[in-house]
Amino acid sequence: MIKSILFDISGVLYEDNQPIKGAVEALRQLQQRTDLPCRFVTNSSRSPESVILTTLQKMGFEIEKSQLFTAVSAIKQRLTESNLRPYCLIHPDLEPEFTGFDTASPNAVVITDAAECFDYASLNQAFELLMVGAPLIGIGRNKYFKSGGKLFLDAGPFIVALEYATGGKAEILGKPAAEFFMAAVHSVACKPEEVLMIGDDVEADVNGALEAGLQACLVETGKYRSGDEEKMALSKGRFSPSVVEAIAPFVSVV
Repeated sequence: MIKSILFDISGVLYEDNQPIKGAVEALRQLQQRTDLPCRFVTNSSRSPESVILTTLQKMGFEIEKSQLFTAVSAIKQRLTESNLRPYCLIHPDLEPEFTGFDTASPNAVVITDAAECFDYASLNQAFELLMVGAPLIGIGRNKYFKSGGKLFLDAGPFIVALEYATGGKAEILGKPAAEFFMAAVHSVACKPEEVLMIGDDVEADVNGALEAGLQACLVETGKYRSGDEEKMALSKGRFSPSVVEAIAPFVSVV
């Protein structure tokens, strides 16, 4: 029995800054159910958490800060707890999130989606630090994302390249890491098998959730590509055309 729902955000609730048809009203109805708490989990790393939340609210989604779980917040927590000085290979818009950290003589490498900042000099600096023992902390292994109708490389390929070059292994703190899903699951006081994850990324969202013991649903919006449903790891995975169809059993709007 489903007792809580986790949502990916970009590609599931909206595309190109426009809500997916029916999603605002469907989610509003779902949020009114006190017996079915919702959480919103994202690896998005081109905007601070406050901007993500404001953007969603301006679109009409009634989401509170306590419901939002970002991989960037998980990374910041890891840096704080371990007193690490990060070399941040991140998107320029995300830099304010890390201004409170000591970055002099870095002893850790943090990689999110850095767009044009993924140049040779920056990647090689990260490589040099990793070769002398700095841990590699990554946001996720997402291969690509979709924006403006086009696909763009995400952080995953660059993280894997550094793993290959150094022979090391990144610590992934966003999806599909089980610990990231569990943080959201624990916040709703449910068992993993009682939680449904809805996402457009078959590997990070769906298979990651299934491997962590959750149920999962793949939608064919966002970065979904024809045939992705065949890559779902376990029989518990579901497939729906959109988030509205995915949550139709829980709300009256379809």
